[in-house]
Amino acid sequence: MKKIFIFVPIILLLSVSSFAQTKKKPATKPAKKTTTTAVITQPVSTPTEEVVPTPMPPKKNERPEDQTVQTNEPQKKNQAERNVAKAKPVEIKYPFVYEFSQPNFVIKSVIIEHDENGKGKMTFEHKDFGEPISDPLQLSTVTLEKLNKVFQALNFLDSTEIYQSPTRDYGHLGNYTVTLRQAGKERTAKYNWTENKEAKSLTDEYRRISEQFIWYFDISVARENQPLEAPGLMDKLDSLLRRDEISDPSQMLPLLKELSNDERIPLIARNHAIRIVKDIEKKAQKAEK
Repeated sequence: MKKIFIFVPIILLLSVSSFAQTKKKPATKPAKKTTTTAVITQPVSTPTEEVVPTPMPPKKNERPEDQTVQTNEPQKKNQAERNVAKAKPVEIKYPFVYEFSQPNFVIKSVIIEHDENGKGKMTFEHKDFGEPISDPLQLSTVTLEKLNKVFQALNFLDSTEIYQSPTRDYGHLGNYTVTLRQAGKERTAKYNWTENKEAKSLTDEYRRISEQFIWYFDISVARENQPLEAPGLMDKLDSLLRRDEISDPSQMLPLLKELSNDERIPLIARNHAIRIVKDIEKKAQKAEK
């Protein structure tokens, strides 16, 4: 019995110790599966002073980039300005300039400009047109001789005479302006009525030139766009010739002969052109005799 009582406490002590051990080490549950992302860590380097290499100085025949841009910009701008100046047409100042102006007339203004050889342009303004019309001009030898003769008779450049009449002012009939540039001199005379015969002859001759070349323009428009206007223009030319209002009728012969064969204009206008050609040729033959 004593052995039994001794054995029982030993068993109890062993069970208590085993129970304590099992309590200290609880059963571990299976761990949950978790996804982890790999994080790459770089080694932290201690800051060190960066050694910057010193740039080599530019050679003598090279310039830094910034300096090149700054110095080239003004050069490009100046070159662009020069190119624009070259592209812009230079206005030619003709030595001979005649101007007529009367805003209330059908032909409101006429400007004739030409050189010593008679080459130039005429600009006129019609009351029914929106802007002035400019056409090239070539005066004949006959016309140039008449103009030069009048300029010499007036001694235009060196004279100080005022051609405008002190007692008569006919500005309602139009005002004239004549300019001459020669040998480094320039003179402009303005008048609308004069007692000086040579000064009157000068403006009369320029008026004849304007009548002749405005008729050229009118007939060219009729041939292209308004052929039915041709007969009336032939009547107008016939009237101008009879009143001696054309500067050089002989200069018109080539055009009139061309018109006589132009089937674009009515037959009556072509036949009238033939008659005008014959009249001009007859007068030229009489003048030669």
